[in-house]
Amino acid sequence: MINAAIIGLGWWGKTLVEAVSGVSDDIRFVAGTTRTLSDDAKDFAKQHDLELRASFEDIIADPAIDAVVLVTPNSLHAPQTIAAAEHGKHVFCEKPFALTKADATAAIGAAEAAGITVGIGYNRRFHPEITKLRDIINSGELGTILHCEATMTFPNALYLKPGAWRADKNETPCGGLTPMGVHAIDGFIDLCGEIDEVYAQSFRRAVEVDADDTTSILFRMKEGMSGYLATMTATGGGFNFQVYGTKGYVKLEGMTHVAGAPSEERRMRLFGNCTFKPVKGPAKTWDAELFDVSRAALDGFAKAAAGGDPFLIPGSEIVHGAAVTEAIVKSAASGQREKV
Repeated sequence: MINAAIIGLGWWGKTLVEAVSGVSDDIRFVAGTTRTLSDDAKDFAKQHDLELRASFEDIIADPAIDAVVLVTPNSLHAPQTIAAAEHGKHVFCEKPFALTKADATAAIGAAEAAGITVGIGYNRRFHPEITKLRDIINSGELGTILHCEATMTFPNALYLKPGAWRADKNETPCGGLTPMGVHAIDGFIDLCGEIDEVYAQSFRRAVEVDADDTTSILFRMKEGMSGYLATMTATGGGFNFQVYGTKGYVKLEGMTHVAGAPSEERRMRLFGNCTFKPVKGPAKTWDAELFDVSRAALDGFAKAAAGGDPFLIPGSEIVHGAAVTEAIVKSAASGQREKV
């Protein structure tokens, strides 16, 4: 059992604590810190036996804390990872790990030099349906992979206030890319390998804050297949992920992390209806099992930190994901295809 501190107690930070509180044999949260020490944060900390600390620096200086879980603004992830590594703390970081390849490389390098484990919150990788899809692809059951695509939507930006960090284009460029789309990009990397080039368009149609709400991206993978991703932050929540091959396609449908939804829903119901349609014959459909992806990701991180199997997502793929994010933002600004 490792002792962890939660850095950031917004709605998602609370969700991560709830995922393992009283049920995990691998990780427990014993402390936390938050930028706004509200009565709500104090009540939550009391409910989950968290000692609230004054600062991140106070937490990483504490030898009784083994790991930090970063649920902080995106620009802080890399420097906080480096600082935690210098104090020998394992790091689980919410996505995106960094907004540039250089920052991601520096942070992973610091972690490797310190011998600490780094985990990242691409929790959908841990769902049994993604494991099943990975096995189907690797077995050749889908044939030659031609294309993968995803659509991810939620209404969260409709409720953003101008002062929120998620409303800052420097923190969350390209609208739904960093809060949602990077999950799908990680899926593309996992299932199809590294991404070679991207073309993106991103703009604001409806939200009141100065943030994009409609983003679409074309991809070409190094292995040759194509990809497409759309994110919208001002409509109903939903998730579709499809992989097409010469022998058929698999389609996974589900939900996104909608702010204000019950914690159990955000953690356990991200996948719903699933379809396999072969080239010949009828489609097979089934319902995904309920599965707490947040707990699975944190448990996997804790096991790795304790000397068990390595975390599911290696540092090289974390860095590549950051490089893809950087290229997408560059493409949206330039209006051109950009190499990763």
